[in-house]
Amino acid sequence: MKRLTLALAAALTLTAPAFAQKVRLATSMGDIVLELDADKAPKTVANFVQYVKAGHYGGTVFHRVIDGFMIQGGGMSAEMSEKATRAPIPLEAGNGLSNLRGTVAMARTAIPDSATSQFFINVVDNQRLDSYGGGYAVFGKVIEGMDVVDRIKAVPVGNKGGHQNVPNTPILIKQATILSEK
Repeated sequence: MKRLTLALAAALTLTAPAFAQKVRLATSMGDIVLELDADKAPKTVANFVQYVKAGHYGGTVFHRVIDGFMIQGGGMSAEMSEKATRAPIPLEAGNGLSNLRGTVAMARTAIPDSATSQFFINVVDNQRLDSYGGGYAVFGKVIEGMDVVDRIKAVPVGNKGGHQNVPNTPILIKQATILSEK
């Protein structure tokens, strides 16, 4: 009987769905909850979670908002000064996750392995980003608060501090919090 119980417990462990890691972004326009996919983007998720745990995202803004494309944040203050970051991470594009509406991906420069803290949320399907210039690594999706994302994408934008598509009224990320650990 004991052996059967252990075998059943082992079988349930193998067939149970993976426990997804979730992060809440408390913004000045409402909360956005992300579900991260560490199975398909382990380095990217570990990097993002490290920034969350360090409190990096608190006080940053969505500094680039393009309706019909994406909203980007995670690295700039409301004054458009860039926060210090850790070293860039390797690109994990081509992981089977696509830049579809509601997914979250790492922002980077034209250099594929240059992502640090900045991320973006796709507001439309952007599959061209899956391979463009080496691709943009998707590492999760919005599971709550897509209405907040849709409100953010519609705010009036202008130029500020040499940057384009900056919300006229800053959209603050007050705090990023881990809701569940993987």
